[in-house]
Amino acid sequence: MRLKLFPPLSLALSLLTLLHPAFSQTSPAGYSGRSIPITVGAGISVLNIDWGPNEHMLGPTLWINYFPPKLPRMLDGLAVDVEGRDVNYLRPPGIPNNFRYDTATGGPIYYWRHFRDFQVYGKGLIGFGSFDFRAYSTPYYTHETRTVFAPGGGFLIHGYRNVWVRADYEYQFWPDLFTRTLDPQGFTFGAVYDFRGYRR
Repeated sequence: MRLKLFPPLSLALSLLTLLHPAFSQTSPAGYSGRSIPITVGAGISVLNIDWGPNEHMLGPTLWINYFPPKLPRMLDGLAVDVEGRDVNYLRPPGIPNNFRYDTATGGPIYYWRHFRDFQVYGKGLIGFGSFDFRAYSTPYYTHETRTVFAPGGGFLIHGYRNVWVRADYEYQFWPDLFTRTLDPQGFTFGAVYDFRGYRR
């Protein structure tokens, strides 16, 4: 039986439920009004799928960041990042019609917040990946799951009030697939809503 990952939306809703007890924690200094220590975002990923030369596909991505309260000042900007991604659209010619990447990853993310309206970050994620394909030499071999490693980084630009624009780069390692490591990589462009309020 093939292992299926939770759809990204279900993952996001589950995490919001799990994080609910943490919402009552003290608001981080420098944020206005009543706040909860999370940000939630969505975007579109454009990945080089590493299946052929310069082959790219698209898919939606959801992410949640949780900022632990009362961290030491030197750790200000550290958060837990959880992401769900479904790369399943605009398959290039010659790519199997079932070709698809689904990932659910999480790990630390660190924001460098030196400027008021611009933030740079780096992340190191690990999680589960589901991969659908078609191997013509073995027609019944069409699915694999792997532990996926996904370092990356990017930046945010303040848009309006609690909304930020995010540009993200991620490099994924899918080990031991077809006698090699599959390395899809690419960019995600989207928006973030910051429930902590806008930093003064």
